[in-house]
Amino acid sequence: MLIQKTEKRDLQEILDLQYIAYQSEARLLGNDDIPPLRQTIKEVEQEFAVGTFLKLIDENNKIIGSVRAYVRDKTLFIGKLIVHPDYQGQGLGTKLLYEIERVCPHERCELFTSCKSQRNIQLYQRVGYKVFKEQDVSDNLKFIYLEKL
Repeated sequence: MLIQKTEKRDLQEILDLQYIAYQSEARLLGNDDIPPLRQTIKEVEQEFAVGTFLKLIDENNKIIGSVRAYVRDKTLFIGKLIVHPDYQGQGLGTKLLYEIERVCPHERCELFTSCKSQRNIQLYQRVGYKVFKEQDVSDNLKFIYLEKL
């Protein structure tokens, strides 16, 4: 498996993978109308134009993982770290996270996830992220913001 910079022609495949990967989050939240499942190709293209996207490909050149980020004021804002469900639990998300940190110059990293995504929170804490803020989104949902200095 290989991590590479994403090309514009990869964006639809990444969006398709995003729809697959975020099904588990939708189940956790009891809501299949979450933003990652509503995102359009046009919105992904806009993110691509201002950020860095990485893809993880298998031996058949199929995209099985991705992460995207942008830098503002020396902070690397990381988003949509995804791995195909068939490949989760193998350390691939960790590899993508380390690689986006490596290729984007920064002094600080920031990301967020839902309070119900314990696997994600554990992954981020395992690689050095610390919770610095919680934000109520609804009566039964909080976003957990983590940073790494």
